[in-house]
Amino acid sequence: MAILDILTYPDPRLHKVAAPVEEVNDDIRQLVRDMAETMYAAPGIGLAATQVDVHKQVIVIDLSEDKSALQVFINPKIVSQCGSQEYEEGCLSVPGIYEPVTRAAEVTVEALDEHGKPFTLKADGLLAVCIQHEIDHLLGKVFVEYLSSLKQTRIKNKLKKRQRERA
Repeated sequence: MAILDILTYPDPRLHKVAAPVEEVNDDIRQLVRDMAETMYAAPGIGLAATQVDVHKQVIVIDLSEDKSALQVFINPKIVSQCGSQEYEEGCLSVPGIYEPVTRAAEVTVEALDEHGKPFTLKADGLLAVCIQHEIDHLLGKVFVEYLSSLKQTRIKNKLKKRQRERA
Protein backbone atom coordinates (compact mmCIF):
# COMPACT_ATOMS: atom_id res chain seq x y z
CA MET A 1 0.00 0.00 0.00
CA ALA A 2 1.06 3.57 -0.57
CA ILE A 3 0.09 7.03 0.56
CA LEU A 4 -0.70 9.03 -2.56
CA ASP A 5 -0.24 12.78 -3.12
CA ILE A 6 -3.50 14.72 -2.80
CA LEU A 7 -4.01 17.53 -5.32
CA THR A 8 -4.72 20.93 -3.79
CA TYR A 9 -7.28 23.43 -5.09
CA PRO A 10 -7.02 25.33 -7.47
CA ASP A 11 -4.96 22.63 -9.29
CA PRO A 12 -6.58 22.33 -12.76
CA ARG A 13 -6.37 18.50 -12.60
CA LEU A 14 -9.18 18.64 -10.00
CA HIS A 15 -11.48 19.76 -12.83
CA LYS A 16 -10.82 16.75 -15.05
CA VAL A 17 -13.86 14.47 -15.46
CA ALA A 18 -13.18 10.87 -14.39
CA ALA A 19 -13.72 7.99 -16.81
CA PRO A 20 -15.83 4.96 -15.87
CA VAL A 21 -13.92 1.90 -14.69
CA GLU A 22 -14.09 -0.69 -17.49
CA GLU A 23 -13.15 -3.68 -15.35
CA VAL A 24 -12.77 -4.06 -11.58
CA ASN A 25 -9.42 -5.85 -11.47
CA ASP A 26 -6.37 -6.07 -9.22
CA ASP A 27 -5.14 -2.64 -10.33
CA ILE A 28 -8.43 -1.05 -9.26
CA ARG A 29 -8.41 -2.96 -5.96
CA GLN A 30 -4.84 -1.71 -5.34
CA LEU A 31 -6.01 1.83 -6.11
CA VAL A 32 -8.82 1.40 -3.56
CA ARG A 33 -6.34 0.20 -0.89
CA ASP A 34 -3.95 3.09 -1.61
CA MET A 35 -6.81 5.61 -1.58
CA ALA A 36 -8.08 4.25 1.76
CA GLU A 37 -4.60 4.46 3.29
CA THR A 38 -4.22 8.01 1.94
CA MET A 39 -7.64 9.08 3.28
CA TYR A 40 -6.95 7.64 6.74
CA ALA A 41 -3.48 9.23 6.91
CA ALA A 42 -4.74 12.68 5.85
CA PRO A 43 -7.04 12.22 7.96
CA GLY A 44 -10.34 12.40 6.11
CA ILE A 45 -13.67 10.63 5.72
CA GLY A 46 -13.88 10.51 1.92
CA LEU A 47 -11.61 10.55 -1.10
CA ALA A 48 -12.22 10.45 -4.86
CA ALA A 49 -9.60 9.11 -7.29
CA THR A 50 -9.57 12.51 -9.02
CA GLN A 51 -8.04 13.99 -5.86
CA VAL A 52 -4.99 11.72 -6.21
CA ASP A 53 -4.67 12.48 -9.95
CA VAL A 54 -6.23 9.18 -11.09
CA HIS A 55 -9.14 10.04 -13.34
CA LYS A 56 -11.27 6.95 -12.84
CA GLN A 57 -14.66 6.76 -11.13
CA VAL A 58 -13.57 5.41 -7.75
CA ILE A 59 -14.57 6.74 -4.31
CA VAL A 60 -13.75 5.59 -0.78
CA ILE A 61 -15.68 6.74 2.31
CA ASP A 62 -15.41 5.79 5.98
CA LEU A 63 -17.48 7.68 8.56
CA SER A 64 -16.50 5.41 11.48
CA GLU A 65 -14.35 6.66 14.36
CA ASP A 66 -12.10 3.58 14.27
CA LYS A 67 -11.58 3.27 10.49
CA SER A 68 -13.54 0.02 10.39
CA ALA A 69 -16.35 0.80 7.92
CA LEU A 70 -14.69 1.45 4.55
CA GLN A 71 -17.22 1.87 1.75
CA VAL A 72 -16.12 1.63 -1.88
CA PHE A 73 -18.08 3.10 -4.78
CA ILE A 74 -16.93 2.34 -8.33
CA ASN A 75 -18.78 4.06 -11.19
CA PRO A 76 -21.25 5.62 -8.72
CA LYS A 77 -24.44 7.23 -10.02
CA ILE A 78 -27.06 9.04 -7.99
CA VAL A 79 -30.36 7.64 -9.24
CA SER A 80 -32.67 9.62 -6.94
CA GLN A 81 -32.48 12.42 -4.42
CA CYS A 82 -34.88 14.37 -2.28
CA GLY A 83 -35.04 17.16 0.26
CA SER A 84 -32.20 19.49 1.10
CA GLN A 85 -29.79 20.01 3.96
CA GLU A 86 -27.02 22.43 4.70
CA TYR A 87 -23.79 20.95 6.02
CA GLU A 88 -20.43 22.51 6.78
CA GLU A 89 -18.07 20.79 4.37
CA GLY A 90 -14.33 20.49 4.24
CA CYS A 91 -12.12 18.75 1.69
CA LEU A 92 -8.69 17.15 1.66
CA SER A 93 -8.00 19.11 -1.55
CA VAL A 94 -8.98 22.39 0.13
CA PRO A 95 -7.12 22.05 3.45
CA GLY A 96 -8.27 24.10 6.41
CA ILE A 97 -11.33 25.55 4.66
CA TYR A 98 -14.83 24.74 5.95
CA GLU A 99 -17.97 26.30 4.47
CA PRO A 100 -21.70 25.50 4.52
CA VAL A 101 -23.03 23.85 1.34
CA THR A 102 -26.65 22.92 0.55
CA ARG A 103 -27.16 19.46 -0.95
CA ALA A 104 -29.87 16.82 -1.19
CA ALA A 105 -30.89 15.38 2.20
CA GLU A 106 -31.33 11.84 0.84
CA VAL A 107 -29.74 10.12 -2.13
CA THR A 108 -29.94 6.69 -3.65
CA VAL A 109 -26.72 5.65 -5.35
CA GLU A 110 -25.92 2.71 -7.61
CA ALA A 111 -22.31 1.56 -7.87
CA LEU A 112 -19.97 -1.42 -7.97
CA ASP A 113 -18.03 -2.61 -4.93
CA GLU A 114 -14.32 -3.50 -4.95
CA HIS A 115 -15.20 -6.97 -6.30
CA GLY A 116 -17.21 -5.56 -9.21
CA LYS A 117 -20.53 -6.51 -7.63
CA PRO A 118 -23.35 -3.98 -8.24
CA PHE A 119 -25.21 -2.54 -5.26
CA THR A 120 -27.76 0.16 -4.45
CA LEU A 121 -27.53 2.26 -1.30
CA LYS A 122 -29.95 4.78 0.17
CA ALA A 123 -28.14 7.40 2.26
CA ASP A 124 -29.02 10.43 4.35
CA GLY A 125 -27.24 12.81 6.70
CA LEU A 126 -23.44 12.93 6.54
CA LEU A 127 -23.17 9.88 4.28
CA ALA A 128 -25.45 11.53 1.69
CA VAL A 129 -23.31 14.68 1.86
CA CYS A 130 -20.09 12.66 1.42
CA ILE A 131 -21.42 10.70 -1.55
CA GLN A 132 -22.52 13.89 -3.32
CA HIS A 133 -19.24 15.67 -2.47
CA GLU A 134 -17.08 12.81 -3.79
CA ILE A 135 -19.19 12.29 -6.94
CA ASP A 136 -18.73 16.01 -7.62
CA HIS A 137 -14.96 15.37 -7.63
CA LEU A 138 -15.43 12.68 -10.29
CA LEU A 139 -17.33 15.27 -12.34
CA GLY A 140 -14.50 17.79 -11.96
CA LYS A 141 -16.23 19.96 -9.35
CA VAL A 142 -14.82 21.09 -5.99
CA PHE A 143 -17.17 22.07 -3.13
CA VAL A 144 -15.96 25.69 -3.07
CA GLU A 145 -17.60 26.14 -6.48
CA TYR A 146 -20.95 26.19 -4.64
CA LEU A 147 -19.79 29.37 -2.87
CA SER A 148 -19.93 32.96 -4.07
CA SER A 149 -17.21 34.08 -6.49
CA LEU A 150 -15.85 36.41 -3.80
CA LYS A 151 -15.42 33.50 -1.35
CA GLN A 152 -13.88 31.35 -4.11
CA THR A 153 -11.32 34.06 -4.90
CA ARG A 154 -10.44 34.49 -1.21
CA ILE A 155 -9.97 30.72 -0.78
CA LYS A 156 -7.81 30.46 -3.93
CA ASN A 157 -5.62 33.34 -2.77
CA LYS A 158 -5.28 31.90 0.73
CA LEU A 159 -4.25 28.47 -0.60
CA LYS A 160 -1.85 29.94 -3.18
CA LYS A 161 -0.21 32.02 -0.43
CA ARG A 162 0.14 28.89 1.74
CA GLN A 163 1.77 27.01 -1.16
CA ARG A 164 4.25 29.87 -1.74
CA GLU A 165 5.16 29.93 1.96
CA ARG A 166 5.87 26.19 1.93
CA ALA A 167 8.00 26.33 -1.24
